[in-house]
Amino acid sequence: MDKKKIIIIGAGPAGLTTALELLRRTNEFDIEIIEELDQIGGISKTVNHNGNRMDIGGHRFFSKEQRVLDFWDSIMKVHGSLAYDDKKLGKDKPLNIGGPDPEKTDNVMLVRERVSRIYYLRNFFDYPVSLKLDTIKNMGLARTFITGLSYMKSMIIKRQEKSLEDFMINRFGKKLYGLFFEDYTEKVWGLHPSKISAEWGAQRIKGLDLSKALLNIIKKPFTNRNTVEQKGVETSLIERFKYPKLGPGQLWELVADEFISLGGKITMNSKVDRINIQNNIVESISSNNTLKKCDFLISSMPIKDLVIAINGLSIPADVFDTASTLPYRDFITVGLLVNKLNIKNTTSIKTLNNIIPDCWIYIQEPDVKIGRLQIFNNWSPYMVKEVDDKVWIGLEYFCNEGDELWKMTNEEFIDFSINELNKIGIINRNDVIDKVKINVKKAYPAYFGSYENFESVRQWLNNINNLFCIGRNGQHRYNNMDHSMMTGMVTADMLLSRVIDKELIWSINTDKDYHETKEG
Repeated sequence: MDKKKIIIIGAGPAGLTTALELLRRTNEFDIEIIEELDQIGGISKTVNHNGNRMDIGGHRFFSKEQRVLDFWDSIMKVHGSLAYDDKKLGKDKPLNIGGPDPEKTDNVMLVRERVSRIYYLRNFFDYPVSLKLDTIKNMGLARTFITGLSYMKSMIIKRQEKSLEDFMINRFGKKLYGLFFEDYTEKVWGLHPSKISAEWGAQRIKGLDLSKALLNIIKKPFTNRNTVEQKGVETSLIERFKYPKLGPGQLWELVADEFISLGGKITMNSKVDRINIQNNIVESISSNNTLKKCDFLISSMPIKDLVIAINGLSIPADVFDTASTLPYRDFITVGLLVNKLNIKNTTSIKTLNNIIPDCWIYIQEPDVKIGRLQIFNNWSPYMVKEVDDKVWIGLEYFCNEGDELWKMTNEEFIDFSINELNKIGIINRNDVIDKVKINVKKAYPAYFGSYENFESVRQWLNNINNLFCIGRNGQHRYNNMDHSMMTGMVTADMLLSRVIDKELIWSINTDKDYHETKEG
């Protein structure tokens, strides 16, 4: 009997998870992944530049879904011996007894410490913001007092949550929102939070408010630090996470290798430009002028591009107008190898060369356009070629394809970004040794503009019988990596059971309790 043909568009976490889940459990399908770019992993890829590795956007391997944790563990085991920096600094870490040694093998998952702070007023503030002594000192007594009153007011008087601004003020108070969220959110999205749907907050920070951040500080001394998993901890408050030795792309490359070893096929550098549909059934797709027939199409390509590519099916005008104008935020990252940072480590956390301990820093300063700064030394010491002597950082900018930032040449943009970090005192431009720039299109699905009519697009796509939309761009939803993986897992379950309920896929990351407590 001929095997059913499945085509998966996109070799990111959602597409690769779907593909491997299917081939691990059955041989009844012929599966091909079609990837537009020359590297797998989507925005979870790792870029190697002269021996220094960049994580595009920063990906903590943490989930409240046991199924996702088990999947990661099936690919890479947690280390059984300390990583290079932990060993050299005499740090303690929860270890997997009998697990691999990161000093002897690359196929290993590390346990890392999460440190994320806000850089504002040329000072560091905790993220999430907490009213500790350092915070009060940096803000000043008067500003802290007003902020406290504002927060208490927000606890009593709740705004109707029509926008992201309402959502944040209800959880942090108007003053704290104005100090730490308003300008930064506009920097990220290019639009004021009052014009962004509250749904973004419901999916990204729904379990977090100031009271939970303060409670977490109180509970911290009583937390069991001998385990990687942190049950009952909101995602933004976790203190540890797993991370592949050579970055997130390493794991997805291993997933791709296993998929191919089981008989799967991945076609790279191939853009899907036509999806042929008859009687609400996808019959074939076209990529690079090659027609490929299929029985099922699983798409993680941007919905905007998906709908524009549809051929042979009449698309209602309102659906086409909404889909074809869906907003996205594009992304530029610059990698800089520097001799040293100008900012000093004043924390009690030990690091190699005593650099600051942050994985990433939210840059709130209004006089620069940089949104976030990654320090790859702290993600994994193996990401940096000369980790004892050099600092490898990633500067993250949010923009729109075709705008002023996007149109700069690589040289212009890199010089611009170096000047920004020099301006706010983080580096001296003379300490830059190496540099690289990477552009990422449609990195972040946005929740404004035509998105308010997105439900009509979703319902219409659901009526195409053998089409399944998965992943961040495939659902136009700002999912974490584990949410995207779950959309693929649930899709695989349906194809294997032959019981199709597409609402189960769309319902992932809409449960308001998701971030509250870990299942199991």
